[in-house]
Formats: sequence, C-alpha cells, structure tokens
Amino acid sequence: MQLSIDHSSATPPYEQVRAQISEQARSGALPAGLRLPTVRALAEQLGLAANTVARAYRELEADGVVETHGRRGTLIAAVGDTSHRLAATAAAEYADRAHRLGLSRDEAMSAVRDALRLAYGS
Repeated sequence: MQLSIDHSSATPPYEQVRAQISEQARSGALPAGLRLPTVRALAEQLGLAANTVARAYRELEADGVVETHGRRGTLIAAVGDTSHRLAATAAAEYADRAHRLGLSRDEAMSAVRDALRLAYGS
C-alpha cells in the first residue's frame, strides 16, 4: 500500500489517507480481503497521530470501503458491491423524502443534479 501525506495541502491528513485508500480499493490496487496495517503502525509509518489514522479508518468503514473484524483487523471490503448498495439505499431514502415533501419528479431530479454538480465540481 502506497500512501503519502502532503503536509502543505489544505486537505486534512485524515482525508488524504481516506481518499488514497478508497481510490486504491476501488481501482483494485488494494484487493478485497487485504488486511490493512494497524492504526498505530500506519500512523507511525506516515508520521501522523494515531487519532488521525483512526478517523480515516472510521470514515472508510462508514463508506463501506473497509470492514473491521476485531482481532482479524481492518480488511478491504468488496467495494463495488458495498458502494452500490449504499448508494441505492441513499437514493431510495432521498426519493421517499422528496415524495413526502411533495416535490414533482422533475423538481427532485433537479435537486439531485444540483447536488451532483457541487459534489463533482462540474
């Protein structure tokens, strides 16, 4: 696993760790089932506080990128399946909420397009 931290970046170190692990998992560079270093070991390797790496691991777990299994450690999850499942759940919750709010399909889709433009920067 190749990670690097740019200490001069405006992006916080925990986010740099999270983004790099997430991207490597999605690209297959980190295969499903691969055991990640312990929080302390990775923190030491990167010159970061353990809490910084712990936060990155928590966010990766919340995103479905990794799974924590106690003594077995933190493993790369089957990202594609988990990511699609989480996205489908979020989409269903949004559709239900938009319907309850009385939005038309066009209004709901417009809100999604606007949110995606903000998230993806285009």
